[in-house]
Amino acid sequence: MAQWSDARRPDSARNLVDPGGDVILRRAVLADLDALMALLSDDPISAGRGDTAADDDRPAYHAALEAIVAEPSNELLMVVGADGRALGTMQLTRIPGMARRGSTRLLVEAVRVSSAARSAGIGSAMMRWVTDVAARELGASLVQLTSDAARTDAHRFYERLGFVGSHVGFKYSVR
Repeated sequence: MAQWSDARRPDSARNLVDPGGDVILRRAVLADLDALMALLSDDPISAGRGDTAADDDRPAYHAALEAIVAEPSNELLMVVGADGRALGTMQLTRIPGMARRGSTRLLVEAVRVSSAARSAGIGSAMMRWVTDVAARELGASLVQLTSDAARTDAHRFYERLGFVGSHVGFKYSVR
């Protein structure tokens, strides 16, 4: 099974093109745990589900981060500013499948941009990297994501990027 090969993994920092300056995309590491917890808790819907960055939850988040990093079909990515400040995150999972004549899908989950950095083009740059670079490098013919029904602004954002609302989630055809 093809997966994130060392050549395809974003092991080294990559510049994302953004209107505001230098933004770096890189793999998340265990040292990013506090920043990841903060990004999740910065989102009202996630916070409402219990992602409040509470110290008591650290062991659960630590175990999850270790599991994601260890799984070859997953990548947890961080977007950081030139100053190292966490601006965003997303998890990608490569899914080989039988449907669509054996197509591989790239699932995008837990997309978060810091509230202080929203509407600055960072989310668009992240998603363009997913569709234009990651999906093609991994041989994915479809990028898909799900989004909470309450995230109507996010739905409009994904639709502007070319994702199509279907079934319960959104899909983007990569050809």
